Amino acid sequence: MKTQPSAERAAEDATDAQGPASQPTSETAVPPAQQVWHPEANPRGRRLAILTITALGVVYGDIGTSPLYALSESFLLSREHGLMPTQANVYGILSLILWSLTLIVTLKYIAFVMRADNKGEGGIVALLALLLRKGAARTTARERALLIATGLLGAALLYGDGVITPAISVLGAMEGLKIASPALGRIAVWPTVVVLLLLFLFQKKGTARVGGVFGPIMMLWFLTIAVLGVREIIAEPQILRAVNPWYALQFFFAHGQTGFILLGAVVLAVTGAEALYADMGHFGKRPIRVAWLALVFPALLLNYFGQGALIIRDPSTVSNPFYLLAPRPLLYPLIILATLAAIIASQALISGAFSLTQQLVQLGYWPRVTIVHTSKHEHGQIYIPEVNNALMLGCLFVVLFFGSVSDIGAAYGIAVTGTMIMTTLLFFVVATRIWNWPLAKALAIGGLFLVVDVAFFGANIIKFAQGGWFPILVGAALYIVMTTWSRGRALLRVLLMERSIPVEELLRSIEGSRIPRVPGTAIFMTSEAEGVPVVLLHHLKHNKVLHERVILLSVLSREFPDVPQEKRLTIEPLSQGFFRAKAYYGFMQTPNADEIAALCTKAGVKAKYMDTTYYLGRERLIPVGPAKMAKWRKRLFAYMARNARSATEFFGIPPNRVVELGAQIEF
Repeated sequence: MKTQPSAERAAEDATDAQGPASQPTSETAVPPAQQVWHPEANPRGRRLAILTITALGVVYGDIGTSPLYALSESFLLSREHGLMPTQANVYGILSLILWSLTLIVTLKYIAFVMRADNKGEGGIVALLALLLRKGAARTTARERALLIATGLLGAALLYGDGVITPAISVLGAMEGLKIASPALGRIAVWPTVVVLLLLFLFQKKGTARVGGVFGPIMMLWFLTIAVLGVREIIAEPQILRAVNPWYALQFFFAHGQTGFILLGAVVLAVTGAEALYADMGHFGKRPIRVAWLALVFPALLLNYFGQGALIIRDPSTVSNPFYLLAPRPLLYPLIILATLAAIIASQALISGAFSLTQQLVQLGYWPRVTIVHTSKHEHGQIYIPEVNNALMLGCLFVVLFFGSVSDIGAAYGIAVTGTMIMTTLLFFVVATRIWNWPLAKALAIGGLFLVVDVAFFGANIIKFAQGGWFPILVGAALYIVMTTWSRGRALLRVLLMERSIPVEELLRSIEGSRIPRVPGTAIFMTSEAEGVPVVLLHHLKHNKVLHERVILLSVLSREFPDVPQEKRLTIEPLSQGFFRAKAYYGFMQTPNADEIAALCTKAGVKAKYMDTTYYLGRERLIPVGPAKMAKWRKRLFAYMARNARSATEFFGIPPNRVVELGAQIEF
């Protein structure tokens, strides 16, 4: 069975298992396969309703909390450039928000981008894997490198989004305290810090326990903001004129450069659009689309238009029109509900960062990390402490350093719009290389999306000094980490191959030798599906003994979400008691040594629990020169390799069944 070279990864680069594997109940007992659950393609009736409500709590938290700050920030930026909240300006900004939501969310993501699924999974990494798998035959090496760079840059910016979203969402909810009491408003940062700390500390418990209540809370949130908006629209019905796109065009014609700069605040209304695509594998396309068109989109528009109507009626409310929509007795309940919605929005981005990291590890662009599965039943319920701690520190830094929604908003848009641009570019390649769209059609649709994305990005890059530097700094650092890890593994692979020998040569030498054979099975983990593992050569050199059965095991990641258990393993008998085994896992799956050994036994190659020893190589890397990779990047790679999760823990191999042999490698 052949694999694409780019998909092959060493056992050390596979994903994590929680801990020591449990002992099978019999020689042929195979642990339950970890399969990626895919929602049904066309749910109906009660099932559709359940998935739609659940999707509200995961997919739409981010974009659903944008009314907390999007319109007020737009008018704050307008006032900085001398624009007052006149009727014409209110109509123009509302029209911009309406048509931004329509073009970016409804048309781009809901109608087109969600069609580009990788066996049901979405998100920029899944999209990249789809292109590398299906478009490989029509892609040159240079084009492949550009695709990978585009996908990884988009993924890096998504991490920046994951840092900023919890901060701006929770702080935006807490700033309602200013309406209740100016004194409370001045300390809004500290309740935000407390909520964020509790949120991140809770992650190790798993979101499965509370996932069932997310959807109903968000449904209550959307119904509430819709009702609040309707109250003001009834009082000021002419606000509905802003539906006409002419008001947006008039706004640009009247204000020119200022109108363009204002897009930097309008983009806050579409944050979270990427989540529609990234969470597609959890719910399927139909529930996400139904939730958007039937509830989320109408509720957002009603609330934005209600805020606009309130500003026209009373321009002094422009500082915080969202909370001023509520009757005074309902202010504190609304703050509590908004805080819950902000926590849910934050949870979606945190969980998304965990899933994104798992995908990157499997595809070989991130060092091994600790992946803890927090639910035995729900796909995607994982916890990665390293990522959780990094996000927590990043969020607290953002809140304490920037201190207000306005300042954080300056940093927010760059991360979001940068990822949108990368998604559009990859979507264009999918349309032309995989769907075989005519070039004119792909340019027309992809070009429209790209123009909109670039316009928003350009409006946000202007705010570089005000805070836009932060997501760029985060994205650049993570991009360097991902590309350095990938490049370093490729160089190390070449060096290990040079030290290896053909397996036929080893078998011939064993046949004519008197090397003792001891009872049991030895599994040698190897990064390559060909040749002899270096760890086996070291074992023979130092121990001068072999087991009766020797399995050369390669764990290979595939560029689609999951591999069914019946296709998990291929075994090739060699000679002298040697076998070549290849285990295949998708980028949403976690390899498990217990499962692989049991599958070997089931296939006729005995790998009994107590009679099997795993041999792993552990390289000590010594950077020696700039050839093929800069020395500072070699040092970075060596540092990451030293601190990556050990292969023993990574696979859940019982430590008392592992022998690690070290090697010093200059590279």
